[in-house]
Amino acid sequence: MGFREGAGLGKSEQGMSQALLVEKTSKRGGKIIHEKDIQREIAKGLDPTMLKHQSKVIVLRNMVGPGEVDNDLEGETAEECLKYGEVTKVVVYEVADVDEEEAVRIFIEFKRVESAIKALIDLNGRFFGGRVVRASFYNMDRYRREEYLDPVIQ
Repeated sequence: MGFREGAGLGKSEQGMSQALLVEKTSKRGGKIIHEKDIQREIAKGLDPTMLKHQSKVIVLRNMVGPGEVDNDLEGETAEECLKYGEVTKVVVYEVADVDEEEAVRIFIEFKRVESAIKALIDLNGRFFGGRVVRASFYNMDRYRREEYLDPVIQ
């Protein structure tokens, strides 16, 4: 009796087999994530550990390729992200001599962490121009120092 790794709770082991996780949704609030929800998010391409290092800044990769950045990209990205919350700033940064998927990084700074979380969840795995967008949080201190080449938070 009792908990055994991988086995469900209950007499017939039909109950929960994993501990519940909590996703922070605000400064003082959160929501419980059930194991079935985790499996859905993983299938969608969202790793639950992505929410571990939250920040007001997210970085989008593989949205466009090298040489595909135009004058409208920054404004269009900011406008699209307004549905998640107030956008403070958008920075489009091209990186030389890296894989095509890493060549253009789009940094979006939100006024609130909650907005960044919503954007990350919605934008990660989304198709844009035949590409699969990868979103992750970015360290706020590095962003403010304009250190755009640093590794993204995984």
